[in-house]
Amino acid sequence: MALLDQQQLRERVERLAAIERESASSGEARAAALIATELREAGASVTIEHEDVHGTYWWPVGLLCAKAGLAGLLRGRWKAVLAGGFATTAMIDDISGGKQWFRRRFLPKRVTTNVVAEIGDRDARHTVVVHAHHDAAHSGLVFDGGPPRALLKRFPALTEKANTAPPTMWGAVAGPALVALGALSGRPRLRRTGVVLCTGYAVAMADIGRSQVVPGANDNLSGVAVLLSLAASLREEPIPGLRVILLSAGAEESFMEGMQAFARRHFADLPRDRTTFVCVDTVGSPHLLALEGEGMVWMNEYPEDVLARMHDAAREEGVELWSGLRLRNSTDGLIPLRAGYPTAMLASCDRYKLPSNYHWPTDSADRLDYSTVAGCARVVRTFLTAIPTS
Repeated sequence: MALLDQQQLRERVERLAAIERESASSGEARAAALIATELREAGASVTIEHEDVHGTYWWPVGLLCAKAGLAGLLRGRWKAVLAGGFATTAMIDDISGGKQWFRRRFLPKRVTTNVVAEIGDRDARHTVVVHAHHDAAHSGLVFDGGPPRALLKRFPALTEKANTAPPTMWGAVAGPALVALGALSGRPRLRRTGVVLCTGYAVAMADIGRSQVVPGANDNLSGVAVLLSLAASLREEPIPGLRVILLSAGAEESFMEGMQAFARRHFADLPRDRTTFVCVDTVGSPHLLALEGEGMVWMNEYPEDVLARMHDAAREEGVELWSGLRLRNSTDGLIPLRAGYPTAMLASCDRYKLPSNYHWPTDSADRLDYSTVAGCARVVRTFLTAIPTS
């Protein structure tokens, strides 16, 4: 398939991982420029799109929790009801792939960089958008993978039964909601519980904001490497009658702001019945998987027919593709999925069904499983070949 080999994939990850790539930063823009250059060299028509975003998630989540928690501590029933209700509504919208009106209206802006590369027949009936993100996350104590892995190692039955990641952001919604409900119903214990949850999340967000930016090799230079591998393959062996957009988005780590901006700019020109999205995120752990659903508040299910075709492509390539797993978090794949597009999302995990080195300083280029990255590229390439072109 003329795809990049494992050494070539590693070289690209190492080069980009050496750049500190906080969302909507100058480092993120430098990485985007390198990605754009390689995509152009592969013969793609490349556009760099600068988008205004906020660029964090700890400020909106932390501020909303702090506002509700403070109102819950003060006297005054209706202040607590209004503050808790406002924070709950804004929180659900912000973390679920909604319009993110709170951050867009009230918080300061920075510039993120999306790289949009087009390969193939522009007049083709069908378009496939394969997308990853090149920004990197902040770390924080809540991302320490040692304790959950120790627990799963001690109780292996938990790993066997687990098919959904823990709902880490439910408390950020429940805290303000309990403040409002407790104040409205006159139940001080409920109100105090909400204050405790809000305080805990505000502290956790402050810790994340002060923590270092990780190298982000697995999350998500592994996905970017797949895009570059596909570009090399499509240059040598184009797929007749298919238009492919390779999108490397910025600001994913600030709750998908780069992908949200791409949606506002491009979705109107991408018909839902003739466009398929494939999100590639964190594919450098030992086991490749296709998510069956994701969402921080409620579960959004990926379409069964697209999942079936992705599994067919994996079988054709002899790649084991784990199934049955869902994510109580959000990736860029959520944005086209919620917009009604046929969407698939490829990720990876270790034997504990957790992503390797997630948001931790050890997420470096030397710790990736490049056989998984290479296998992902093969699966996506075969999936593209099977797209109907008439």
